[in-house]
Amino acid sequence: MPAVEIRHLVKDFKTSLKRQPLRAVDDVSITIEAGEVYGLIGPNGSGKSTTMKALLGLVVPTSGTCSIFGKDSLKVDSREDVGFLPENPYFYKHLTGAETLEFYGKLCGLRGAVLKDRVSELLALVDLEGARDRRIAGYSKGMLQRIGLAQALVQEPRLVILDEPTAGVDPLGSRQIRDLILKLRDRGITVFLCSHLLEQVQEVCDQVGIIFKGKIVKSGRLQDLIAIEDQTEIILKDAPPELVAEIEALVKRSGSAEWLRSGKPRTTLERLFLRETSGDES
Repeated sequence: MPAVEIRHLVKDFKTSLKRQPLRAVDDVSITIEAGEVYGLIGPNGSGKSTTMKALLGLVVPTSGTCSIFGKDSLKVDSREDVGFLPENPYFYKHLTGAETLEFYGKLCGLRGAVLKDRVSELLALVDLEGARDRRIAGYSKGMLQRIGLAQALVQEPRLVILDEPTAGVDPLGSRQIRDLILKLRDRGITVFLCSHLLEQVQEVCDQVGIIFKGKIVKSGRLQDLIAIEDQTEIILKDAPPELVAEIEALVKRSGSAEWLRSGKPRTTLERLFLRETSGDES
C-alpha cells in the first residue's frame, strides 16, 4: 500500500464575485511508496503548499482524492500516522527543549516513563541533548528546525511531511537536517518534503516531482530524471590514455582496466528544474 496517494487533485480558490476562481492545483497525481523520500519542488505560488495542505486535510479539494496509507486524508484517523513540520513552526519560547517535546507528547497521549524515554530518544536523534534544558528563546534557527522535526516524530509516525525544513538555516544546520532525513529513511519512515534548495533535494530524495503553475510538469525517480538521454558516458579505472580511444570490447580484452559503469551522464536537478519551469532547453 502506498504511503501517499494523490489522484487528480484540483483546488480552486474563490476570488471576487465577478472573477473566475483561482486554480492553485490543477489535476495533480502523486504516489509515494512506503519508506521513500519524495521531494516536491516548484517556484513560489506553484501549488506546493496547497498540495500538502490538501494531503493533511487542512483544505478540501475541489475535486480528486488524497489518501495516507489507504485512509481518506479528510478523515481524522488518517493523521494518526503523520508528523508535520511547517515552514515556520511556532513554539512557546519560555519552555525548554525537553519541556517542548513533553508538551507535544502529552497532546499525543504519552505519559510517565514512556514520555520521558521518548523525549530523551528524540533529543538524541536530533542532536540536542546538550540543549535539553535551554529555553527555546535561546535556540538558533537550525536548532528550532531540529526541535520541530523532533516534535513531528513524537507519536512515531510512519509518514513525515516537511515544508521547507531548512528555510533560513545556515549550511551546517542544513547538513544536519539532511542527515536527519536520511536517518528517517533508514528507519523505514516515509518523508514527503517541499524545498526550494535543489541541491539538498538531490542529495536525499528517491523521487522528485516538479510542480509549475499548479501542474506536475516532471516526476519520477531522481536518477532517471537527471539522466541526459542523448549522451552516454564510460568511466574507466586505471586505464592508460591509449585505452580510452578503444571501445568496450577492447577494454574487456585488455585486462588492464576495470569497467566500472556505463549509462547516461547526469545533469543537475537545478538545470532540470529551470528547463521545466522557464522553457530553457539549454
